[in-house]
Amino acid sequence: MTFGIRKETRATFDEALARVPEALKTEGFGVLTEIDVQSTFKQKLGVDFRRYKILGACNPPFAHQALTEELDAGLLLPCNVVVYEGEDKRAVVMAIDPTQTVAATGNPALGELAATVKEKLARALGRVE
Repeated sequence: MTFGIRKETRATFDEALARVPEALKTEGFGVLTEIDVQSTFKQKLGVDFRRYKILGACNPPFAHQALTEELDAGLLLPCNVVVYEGEDKRAVVMAIDPTQTVAATGNPALGELAATVKEKLARALGRVE
């Protein structure tokens, strides 16, 4: 089962990390949070890990629509987008597939919204080369 939208890039980690927020912006998303997994694992666990960041992306009109439809949908927000360094030192960019997470709610109105969000996230990732 695939729960994400995946894009392997020709970009380095730093290049992709710089491009992703702009690509998301073209589809109406902003980045609300950024988690540096590599740094966190080093600080909290004392272990080395590849370069890996989790970005919390939000499209306010869609978030409002989801929360208006179902208040508990906040558990599904924001949409996570990850950027990590692959074995070949090229960046991999992934976004959550909201149609998979929203399916658990059984709410058809959220399903339609999730399909729209998925399309927008896929287009944004497509812009990151």
